[in-house]
Amino acid sequence: MVTTDSLIPYEDYVQAALRSVVARVLKSVQTGGLPGQHHFYIAFKTRYPGVELPKALLEKYPDEITIVLQNRYWDLEVHEDRFEVSLSFNQVPSHIVVPYAALVGFVDPAVNFGLQFQPPEAEEEALPPVAAAEEPEAEAAPADPEAPADSGSNVITLDRFRKKS
Repeated sequence: MVTTDSLIPYEDYVQAALRSVVARVLKSVQTGGLPGQHHFYIAFKTRYPGVELPKALLEKYPDEITIVLQNRYWDLEVHEDRFEVSLSFNQVPSHIVVPYAALVGFVDPAVNFGLQFQPPEAEEEALPPVAAAEEPEAEAAPADPEAPADSGSNVITLDRFRKKS
C-alpha cells in the first residue's frame, strides 16, 4: 500500500475537535458544579506555552502533571483556548492556567469515559512556560500512564490511524 502525505491536516482537526469536548464539558460544570459522582482527571504538559503553575509544582513535575477536579476546586473559568482553575495542593490554594493544546488526557472515572491526546510538538515542549507563579511547596498527582484513561471502554486513541515513520 502506498502512503501519501495529505495536504489536509486531518489529525490536527481531530485533535482540536477532541480538545473541544473537554472545553464543552468544563463549560457545562462551570456554573452548576459537578453533577452526581462526576469528577475529572486532567493531564497536561507543564512546560507548554501558556501553562501557568506554581513554581514548586513546575519543579516537581517538569514534564507532565495530572490534576483532579472533584471536591476542592473553585474559580473555574472556561475560555475558548484555555481554562483556569484554583485548586488546593497539600492544602495550599493555587491558581493554574491550562491551554487546551497542552492537554494529553482527560478522564471521568464516574462514567468510564476518557480521551487521550497527541502530545504537543517537541519544539513546543522545550519552551519554558509563560509564567510560573511563586507559591509555597505543593503536591499534585503525577501523570500516570496506567491511569484509568487506558482501561476505559470509551477511550479514544488515534494510534492506528497515525502515519508510521
